[in-house]
Amino acid sequence: MADRQRADARRNHERILAVAEQEVAEHGAAASLEQIARVAGVGSATVRRHFPTRHALLEAVSRHRIEALCERARELAGTGDSRAVLLAWLTEVVTYCVAAKGLATALAYEGDPVHQNSCATALEEAALPLLHRAVRDGAVAADVTVVELITLIVGIVTVTEHHQDPAAAADRLFALAVAGISPVR
Repeated sequence: MADRQRADARRNHERILAVAEQEVAEHGAAASLEQIARVAGVGSATVRRHFPTRHALLEAVSRHRIEALCERARELAGTGDSRAVLLAWLTEVVTYCVAAKGLATALAYEGDPVHQNSCATALEEAALPLLHRAVRDGAVAADVTVVELITLIVGIVTVTEHHQDPAAAADRLFALAVAGISPVR
């Protein structure tokens, strides 16, 4: 009986996650948990049992996108000009966050900036070698942290979300911010 219940729970989890991915793609972080439950054919309590908070659901939906960004950081590590590589990767994060509704919200830090956010933790770990190399080369100020860079991106994507052209607005703001992370020469 316990095996059957676990199998049912796994199926519910997978069904909820599949529906959540569709709803988040369409409605972003504001996707209705009740609508997700309805389409998945489960009760709201079942959704909350699998994903106790909206943030937990957004993290689960965003996990594959985060893994792709982490893989890209690993590909870039040790290649080319350290500043250019870091900025190229950060630009990819901005682009991904604009295109993937809900991703910026999934990356937003709540409370303890890293340890309570698996998406942000994964990105931080992936970005550290890029940032450390750029700092070592004198291309980025020594006191800049990955947490600050991700927070900056989340802010930019969040405030440009409803612009007529969110991608262009986010790119422009990120370009303006880049001058702020460069060391004074």
